[in-house]
Amino acid sequence: MSKFIDRPRYTCALGGAIGTLHALPRTISIIHGSAGCGGNINTALNAGAGYLGGGYCGGAALPSSNVVERDVVFGGENRLREQIQSTLEIVDGDLYVVVTGCMVDMIGDDTVSVAAQFANAEKPVIAIPTPSFKGNAFTGYELVLKGLIAKYIAKQAAKDPLTVNVLGIVPAQDVFWKGNLRELKRLLERLGLTVNTFFGEGETLDALKNAGNAGLNIVVSNGPGIDSAQYFEEVHGIPYIVTPFPIGALASEVFLNSVGKALGLDAAMVKRVIDEEKSIYYDYLSRIADIYNDADLQRYAIVVGDSNYAPAITRFVSDELGWIPELVMVTDTLDESCQQSVSTQFQGLNSGLTPSVRFDTNASSVKKYLREVWPRNQNDRYYDPFNPTVIIGSSFERDLSDEFGYPLIPVSFPLTGRCVMNRAYAGYSGGLSFAEDLITYLVATR
Repeated sequence: MSKFIDRPRYTCALGGAIGTLHALPRTISIIHGSAGCGGNINTALNAGAGYLGGGYCGGAALPSSNVVERDVVFGGENRLREQIQSTLEIVDGDLYVVVTGCMVDMIGDDTVSVAAQFANAEKPVIAIPTPSFKGNAFTGYELVLKGLIAKYIAKQAAKDPLTVNVLGIVPAQDVFWKGNLRELKRLLERLGLTVNTFFGEGETLDALKNAGNAGLNIVVSNGPGIDSAQYFEEVHGIPYIVTPFPIGALASEVFLNSVGKALGLDAAMVKRVIDEEKSIYYDYLSRIADIYNDADLQRYAIVVGDSNYAPAITRFVSDELGWIPELVMVTDTLDESCQQSVSTQFQGLNSGLTPSVRFDTNASSVKKYLREVWPRNQNDRYYDPFNPTVIIGSSFERDLSDEFGYPLIPVSFPLTGRCVMNRAYAGYSGGLSFAEDLITYLVATR
């Protein structure tokens, strides 16, 4: 029997697709679905992704076929054809992508054939079926990438061994995606590489279209982006590597060494870049040493996040801040093999400790798992309280924070209590920002 998910921490596949396309420059999503699909997704992405906003022709301004009962009974292809035509006439874009809701896929509308009728349009029009019964936001990201790989990215026989594509960071679902991609691109460019992030600062559709000339795809993820990288290799012959999302100096060193090894870069040059970055990083990080020791800011930590953030955050707070991550809840919907793979990343912490790791999508489960790993005081004469503690999670952990009095540091979707612009947690600069945010939350009331 299927499990009921209380307050899911992601949108549906259509929402993931729209969030992904929203991050592509001058790309217009055309929703083929009911009016409620676009409205609900706009609300979820705007507030949940740190007040993402509609941007150019997004949000509440997204073109939509808004199918009604008549279209469900007789088919909505004519309505979609009308919507594509009017969008091309009214909305100025460089790429138009039809994405679908559950209803139209269930009644069998052939959106791909309808979009193909506009093959001679001035700007490209493609259709990527994204019904929500196929999965969540991570699935929507994969569906969009695969659609672009097959229908938009040009095949190129010649490969540039120093050009790389970065995959695995899901726009909007990773609230800090744009800043994270900026930092990863900066680090990779220091290795002498040309970097396509597709969804980051200064990216263009031309770079996306010509991404087939890359020599390597780098999947910075424990799940999202891996299927797309495999499909990329199948269609365009580009090999890929998978590396965990890096936060801070230790993880960033692993990241850069992995890329350098995969591309056969000069090891001395890679080491020089790492040493320079570490010198800057620890110069800044040393500023918190006095307050950390004087105010005894070591903490127990409860970490709640997806399979990218949960291991990265756990390693950072343990290995670089000296905190004690006691409980980790990974909120992705993962099969058993993926869970085993992610679980290994919580082993081998520098402290020698191993946190209790749970895989669960339900927002209300954190409290249950907390009681399992740290039982209540049963009037014991000597009881070691689980304190001082911080929760690093999403806005859904607010109730737990209020009940136990643990400070909540919100970093993952849905993130309704923070406004996010160019903030990043990836890499060396991102690690400093993360440390700054963690310590700020602790000293804010002094």
